[in-house]
Amino acid sequence: MSAWVLVMRNELRAMLRDRTAVAGIVLLTLLAVAATAVSSHHMQSAAEYRQRQQVAAQEAFDAQPDRHPHRVVHYGHFVYRLPSALAAFDPGVDPFTGSSMFLEGHRQNTANFGDVMQSSILTRFGQLTPAFVLQFLAPLVLIFLGHGVLAQERERGTLRQLMLQGASLRAIVGGKLAALWLVSLVFMLPAFIGLALLAAAPEASSVVAAVLMLGYVLYLGSWCAVIAAASALLARRRDALLVLVAVWAVSALLVPRVAPDVAYAAYTLPDRLQTEVGIGRDLRALGDSHDADDPYFSAFRRRVLEQYGVSRIEDLPVNYKGLLAVEGERVTSALFNDYAERSAEAQHAQNQLVGRFALLSPSIALRQLSMAAAATDLNAHLRFLGQAEAHRYRLVQQLNQLQADGVSYADDTAKDAGADQRKRVDSSHWHQIPHFEFAPAAWTTVLHSLLPGLLILFGWLLASLLALALSARRLEVAR
Repeated sequence: MSAWVLVMRNELRAMLRDRTAVAGIVLLTLLAVAATAVSSHHMQSAAEYRQRQQVAAQEAFDAQPDRHPHRVVHYGHFVYRLPSALAAFDPGVDPFTGSSMFLEGHRQNTANFGDVMQSSILTRFGQLTPAFVLQFLAPLVLIFLGHGVLAQERERGTLRQLMLQGASLRAIVGGKLAALWLVSLVFMLPAFIGLALLAAAPEASSVVAAVLMLGYVLYLGSWCAVIAAASALLARRRDALLVLVAVWAVSALLVPRVAPDVAYAAYTLPDRLQTEVGIGRDLRALGDSHDADDPYFSAFRRRVLEQYGVSRIEDLPVNYKGLLAVEGERVTSALFNDYAERSAEAQHAQNQLVGRFALLSPSIALRQLSMAAAATDLNAHLRFLGQAEAHRYRLVQQLNQLQADGVSYADDTAKDAGADQRKRVDSSHWHQIPHFEFAPAAWTTVLHSLLPGLLILFGWLLASLLALALSARRLEVAR
């Protein structure tokens, strides 16, 4: 049996004899199990709730009586995004961005009903999920378990004895590091079992799940190497513990907290009120479809009359008010999309700037990789907004076209007692409108987005191993 295996076994045996170490390992393992079970149950409940709400919203929309199509435009419709297959592992930004959207004419809404807005303020401090346990708690427990793996050998004077018995410095350092890696694998095992079960869902990708697991292995592997390097570099366990806790606080807490503030200062995103004011100002500049003398819509009326070869609106074979609604929605939706694209560009710029801080903190690289793999990142949220808006536009324009084709202009402008009844169309038309179905990104697209974060984590592992190798030289001098 090689020397490093003996060192590893001896280190693991020493941990098992230490009640504090055993308690830490057991507690974090149980916490990982609990986080996996609780998060899975929460996401399953959320999926069932959203599915019920979507069915109820669709039934309410289809159950409308005979109506004027434009009233249906203003009646609106709710659409929901079901949680992704891996969202139970890492909910990402979903609790903050919301999972539903109200679709209506002449307006582009944002997603709402996020968990944070409906739950206790404690939700803002982090949910109990496998990702939270592995990203924040596992490194801290590893620090308390491993800060003295090499420093204690020098404090006790046993390092020289180990080497006199034939163990090389490389075997000693390698065995200690392997022991830490095995402990980290124990921490990851419950979460990975849960992740494998989630990846077995038909809509999930086992390849993406495997890459996600690799990311966490690289992340905790880097922490193990950093812990061993600090323990080799510093002569006393107390000093190693203080330095490692400070490194954890900066890497896992401070940098991920400061990075978004820096990104927001660099790429300021207008708030809801500023956006609404800007849209209102630009809408007034575009024109008013209700004003017969408006220059833009006066020109539109002339084009319509020329197209159909008539001189009066009343002589058109279609309802001019319906055509006006179609054109008005086209113009306003183009403006809404322009504002949405600018907002998305600013958010992408912010996210990219935050990603650059991964050079200072592997936690940021892992967090972005984890959210992307679970389809709970910014890209997935914007994808939902884009698809919901496309569905809203199709729905509204289908109803506007129905007004143009199914309601006569004479009835639409009539004021007599029976006019309201003549303006209505059969309710069967509401059933012909396609249902909303969110289409997530293909697994190949998701996999491609994971590669930068994976490379950064691999670079952190190499850097930490290099730091350990340099610290081991100092250890050999100090013995």
